[in-house]
Amino acid sequence: MQKRDERLLEVYANRVRVRVCGICLSGDKILMAGMRLPGRNHLFWAPPGGGVQFGESCRGTLVREFLEETGLDVEVGEMLFLNEFIQPPLHAIEIFFRITSFRGDMYVGHDPEFERTDQIIETIRFMSLEEIQKLPDGSLHSIFDDLLQLEDLSKKTSF
Repeated sequence: MQKRDERLLEVYANRVRVRVCGICLSGDKILMAGMRLPGRNHLFWAPPGGGVQFGESCRGTLVREFLEETGLDVEVGEMLFLNEFIQPPLHAIEIFFRITSFRGDMYVGHDPEFERTDQIIETIRFMSLEEIQKLPDGSLHSIFDDLLQLEDLSKKTSF
């Protein structure tokens, strides 16, 4: 775990990243990734996504990230909103898109920046808003603050 935390800080800390994230709904549930971040004794939950690489489109990034992290092949719809994520030492400008469809067998994938034995993502699953609201303080992405229903994520404006 120490090695993974050091690698995470080396790759992501103390710089601004551009990330894309997908709002993938299935019925009354949203796809979430549970990640192990440094200094936390519980998982941090957020929609799947990741950093845009030089020369890669935002939609292309999201297709790649979903495949890497979840095993799902997705269709990316319209951009929904922007979010600025700041939880030092992490800082990201996040662009959220609607996932309009998905196919494939879902499984916990991998993040190529990390060794197979030191992955950040520990689990993925579809979660209801009730499940999300029961998570411990500090374990949930800020886009879920004060959310009354999952469909409201499609109506958010930039934060």
